[in-house]
Amino acid sequence: MAASGGTKAILAAFFANLGIAIAKFVAFAFTGASSMLAEAIHSCADTGNQALLLLGGRLARKEATTTHPFGYGRERYFWSFVVALVLFTVGSMFALYEGIEKIRHPHEIDAPIWAFAVLSFGIVLEGFSFRTAIVESNRVRGDLSWTRFIRRSRTPELPVVLLEDLGAMIGLVLALGALAIAVAFDSPVWDGIGTLSIGVLLGLIAVVLAIEMKSLLIGEGATAKTRAKIVSAVESVDGVEGIVHIRTQHIGPDELLVGAKVAFDPSYTTRQLTDAINEIEARVRGDVPEARPMYIEPDIYRLDASEAGEGAGDAQ
Repeated sequence: MAASGGTKAILAAFFANLGIAIAKFVAFAFTGASSMLAEAIHSCADTGNQALLLLGGRLARKEATTTHPFGYGRERYFWSFVVALVLFTVGSMFALYEGIEKIRHPHEIDAPIWAFAVLSFGIVLEGFSFRTAIVESNRVRGDLSWTRFIRRSRTPELPVVLLEDLGAMIGLVLALGALAIAVAFDSPVWDGIGTLSIGVLLGLIAVVLAIEMKSLLIGEGATAKTRAKIVSAVESVDGVEGIVHIRTQHIGPDELLVGAKVAFDPSYTTRQLTDAINEIEARVRGDVPEARPMYIEPDIYRLDASEAGEGAGDAQ
């Protein structure tokens, strides 16, 4: 995986969730609390999800083939989408089922001190993982708000880990609060309410992740900032009279396909035209290193054609 920060955040989340899952299963064995079981399953799902993200990063490094001439960069998008599905089916649906069952058939919570101790331990570990994800995201987030970063990031791992860790932190607090109320008021139905709340929370996060990963899988263009850099680099080359249109698409988080129709000085010879195209490619890659596959097509500049292509598909 090219983004070492993403890998660091994934590994931190993996080990944190593995430790928390083991502790929660131990607590469930002593307490019988459904919210503890839901949280344990949630942590198992999160641990598996981190493994899937690491798998996606590994598969994305495979060399291009004749069947996949642009490589396997979208493996990272695919496995991030699978993570959203796992979070929904394993985490959310199980918690919803358990919550409804425990509301219908509540039972006393045994040895609640185990649950409080494990949940507090989980908050500490999850807080460490969440902090790591925030620090690594801040390295690439720039001046974007967190919402815009999650929606516009072309690197899927950090938004996935951020939302998973956020959901885990809130889920732990919900479980702790529900158990506290259940014990304080001798009302075990609150254990089921807490479990149901965790299921709803995980479902919402899974839906957000699925929507964002689906968009990346379909193919998103360069951001407006990156597109502006490409346009500036093209127009800075001698002999360029104008840009008819530019199309971009991420074929992986670190690889951007660029195609452009460019109008050149009509007096240029074939040799001069070739040199100008090579210069365009060099300058674009100098400003936008991820712009690897690039296709520049000479064309005649027409005002109507340039206007037609100006706003299509690249900005976000």
